[in-house]
Amino acid sequence: MALYKAAQEGKRADVLITMFAENEYSYMFHKPAVEFTSLQAEALGIKQIIGKTIGKKEAELRDLEDIIVRSGVKELITGAVASKYQKDRIDAICEKHGIKAIAPLWGIEPLSELREIAASFDAIVTHVSAEGFDQSFLGKKIDDEMIERLIKLYNKYKVNMSFEGGEAESFVLDMPLFAKKIRILKAHTLWDGQVGTYVIDKAELEVKA
Repeated sequence: MALYKAAQEGKRADVLITMFAENEYSYMFHKPAVEFTSLQAEALGIKQIIGKTIGKKEAELRDLEDIIVRSGVKELITGAVASKYQKDRIDAICEKHGIKAIAPLWGIEPLSELREIAASFDAIVTHVSAEGFDQSFLGKKIDDEMIERLIKLYNKYKVNMSFEGGEAESFVLDMPLFAKKIRILKAHTLWDGQVGTYVIDKAELEVKA
């Protein structure tokens, strides 16, 4: 969504920076389906630079800073919505190295973001880990029906509907900037009664209809 918003303002990304964190509960990076971001980069028609980190709090920032600096970017687009922890740290890295930080989604109203995703994107839920979420969310598309479910969860449990508090994670299969879309060939779910993940085992790009 951040790339989409930036493109609408005339800024098209030419590289996708992806961090692979070993820690399932990294403060900065999400993990579910991150290996399939290579298909997203290909669909976008841009190169991908991959960095790796153990994912230890604060130490992972040094790994992020290293990959950002090595990439040589002059402007950095991020999808921060409401996490001051994440945005402040990325902004500090950018300021230190003379990089312009761009956060098109910062402060966006959650329902506004969700409705735009439902209208223009094919995005699915890949992970849930908050009260109110159950196994039925896993692998499901973020559409109008999903939005109604999230509104009910917000009203009852006050979850962040943009998933900014780690309540859930999502993965984009198609969006307006993709030349091709991602098709999942094989997947399975993991559920322990409270936390669940939709694990994509195999996926490929296919021509849009």
